[in-house]
Amino acid sequence: MALKLGTLLPQNWNYTPGTDLISAAKAAEEIGYDSVWVYERVLYAQDQTGIHRLTEYGDGSWPELYRQVMDPLVALSMVAAVTSRVEVGTAIVVPPLHMPFRLARSFASIAAASGGRVVAGLGSGWSYDEFSATAPRPIAERGAALDEFLDMAAAMWAPDPVSFENERYTVYPAEVGPKPAEPIPVFLGGPSRRARNRVVRRASGWMPSLLPPADVTSKYREVLKMAEEYGRDPDELSCRCLVGLGPIAEVPAAGRPPYTGSIDQVLDDLAELAAGGVDEVILTLPFVANGIDELNELAAEFHARFRAAGL
Repeated sequence: MALKLGTLLPQNWNYTPGTDLISAAKAAEEIGYDSVWVYERVLYAQDQTGIHRLTEYGDGSWPELYRQVMDPLVALSMVAAVTSRVEVGTAIVVPPLHMPFRLARSFASIAAASGGRVVAGLGSGWSYDEFSATAPRPIAERGAALDEFLDMAAAMWAPDPVSFENERYTVYPAEVGPKPAEPIPVFLGGPSRRARNRVVRRASGWMPSLLPPADVTSKYREVLKMAEEYGRDPDELSCRCLVGLGPIAEVPAAGRPPYTGSIDQVLDDLAELAAGGVDEVILTLPFVANGIDELNELAAEFHARFRAAGL
């Protein structure tokens, strides 16, 4: 099966809210992309030291692409309204930052309105500042909060009457709609073994972010092995990988970081992902383009070269 190709859409400070988002979504569908995606950042921390650091990458400073990011569910509903074929998804949204009932209902509403094209890419979050500002639970409970959302969503997306109860929330038997037009695939991020174990138990697949191809493929093999050990058919799972592009320009092959260089060099990395069992790649094209016109031109060129390469 051919590797599927998706792209993030422009949501942050260096694009015009709304108009650029719609332009890019329409262009991606017309070009032939399989999917379009939005992401979540609630705020941009001014103090980026200590507990406020982005701990996973580099020196801990927050990248500029996290500034003034449009609300992902608002963006997703707009995109669903102006497209008709592509899947529309989140890569990713952080359920622990939301009230679980309201988030599950928003996903269901967009899935109903889009004809069942929604994919929910979810993560547990990492930002102390974001949790302090908006989360119902503290950051130390983010794993439990993600599980709670998955429990609530499963109840709400099922046929009526909906009922749900845990130590925090009670939904007395009720009609809750609209229902998704099709079941909503849930993809969970995170490279840790705990996160990948949750994928095996609770998700349609794994959504790694910004990992080198060798790490993605080795960890995904572990996911499939874990599925067998858990008693789940590995063929039920799939992998959609968020690829963090660098500037699109030729660089020396020696020491080249993954996903950097010319389009052809990046395609070599994507071919490695495909060979390792990845089903779809999601490009961060808005982060390497200078404005909406360049973004749409780059999207067209990348798609043409991607298909010409036989991926």
